[in-house]
Amino acid sequence: MFLVGEVDIGVHVAVRAQELGGRSATPPRAGGTFRILRGMRDDPLGLLATTRREHGDVVAFRFFFWRLTLVTHPDGVRHVLQERHTNYSKDNLDYRMLKPVLGDGLLTSEGPLWLRQRRLIQPAFHRERIAALGELMTARTEVMLDRWQAARGEVLDVAAEMSRLALDIVARALFRVDIGGPADALSEAVTTLNRYITAQFDSPIGLLLAGRPPLRPGPRRAIRTLDDIVFGIIRTRRTKGGDGDDLLAVLLELRDEETGEGMTDRQLRDEVMTLLLAGHETTANALAWTWYLLARHPEVEEKLRAELGAVLGTRRPGMDDLPRLPWTRMIIDEAMRLYPPAWFISRRAKEDDEIGGYHIPAGSNVALSPWVTHRHPAFWPDPERFDPERFTPERAATRPRFAYFPFGGGPRLCIGNAFALTEAQLVLATVASRWRLELPPPHAAEPEPLVTLRPRGGLPMRVQRA
Repeated sequence: MFLVGEVDIGVHVAVRAQELGGRSATPPRAGGTFRILRGMRDDPLGLLATTRREHGDVVAFRFFFWRLTLVTHPDGVRHVLQERHTNYSKDNLDYRMLKPVLGDGLLTSEGPLWLRQRRLIQPAFHRERIAALGELMTARTEVMLDRWQAARGEVLDVAAEMSRLALDIVARALFRVDIGGPADALSEAVTTLNRYITAQFDSPIGLLLAGRPPLRPGPRRAIRTLDDIVFGIIRTRRTKGGDGDDLLAVLLELRDEETGEGMTDRQLRDEVMTLLLAGHETTANALAWTWYLLARHPEVEEKLRAELGAVLGTRRPGMDDLPRLPWTRMIIDEAMRLYPPAWFISRRAKEDDEIGGYHIPAGSNVALSPWVTHRHPAFWPDPERFDPERFTPERAATRPRFAYFPFGGGPRLCIGNAFALTEAQLVLATVASRWRLELPPPHAAEPEPLVTLRPRGGLPMRVQRA
């Protein structure tokens, strides 16, 4: 049952459809063109949340040539991502903006190409493979903590620290490479492109140029930096040979069934780039927001330390410990509820459809927002409060499946979701058992809704031994 404002409107939709002679109703329309553009520029998170509160779970936006319907009820999310996923394509403005960076990698590709690559890459993310990487995840975390030892009592940018760590882990786990020195250059390039892509939505010219290589020198240099790093990884492995059981070895050994030819460097580049960038951004942001929330809620942190002490004592965590660390996992889940790394998901309707009794025209864009749905008061009482107990098995069982979807859902569910969650739990357990991260007063982090949801300006925190 969908909502308009805070009022149940199941009867309203039926009556409205009857008035229209059985045709689906047109969704209520939000604001005017310039109000929407101003909201997208100044406060897109606030714009989406206010729109749902004022107009309901299915709301139409229309400005210039762009037509979009925001769907925030879990049933509508399930409809788009799972039940009728074949009708909702990634061939739209948002993903065209990502193509100059990611090419035709797993995130942006469609149809037979996507299915082929997904089947090829999936084994790298099987549970057994991830379990074998647990030792790597904790070992690289401890390397970071050894470096922190010299900075004890100092203020570090924890968002940057988590980004370096997550990048180090994904590069070693999937491609058997040490990013090393270029890591900071890669992170800076990603930030530049993150801001550039986001800025395109603030400009009609940017919308018209979506999917074309950047015109400005800064973004062009950033793409060259990423290309140099990724093509360097590929050249090195081609020179040394594709032996090994990592994902890059699998990609190098792939041969077309008809021609016998392997993947071109460009095809390899697109997949490596996608997995390298997406594979570290999600975990890094989830961990950064987790540290922020723990620092603001010492009672949750103390319960975490008690769990870690009881299960681990003084040893490092391992994969076998994770089932015995439920509070650790619930903290991660609740952090991603409040600050979902992917805060906005979009699709394009191929054919006319109906969601919640409302007509969705063919060719229009449909937007889903974990940021908004994760705060829906019908499913999340006191939604702004940080409360990991929302994710006890008993409470989680009372909610619709798509009331919480930080990794998307359906066939396009993020391929690395189990990898990211395992990494986040192991990093959290490894760090929290030895270190305490404190917020220097009066710092309050502000979310910056770029392609992913980052703390604006980083996350300065004081690192102290626990």
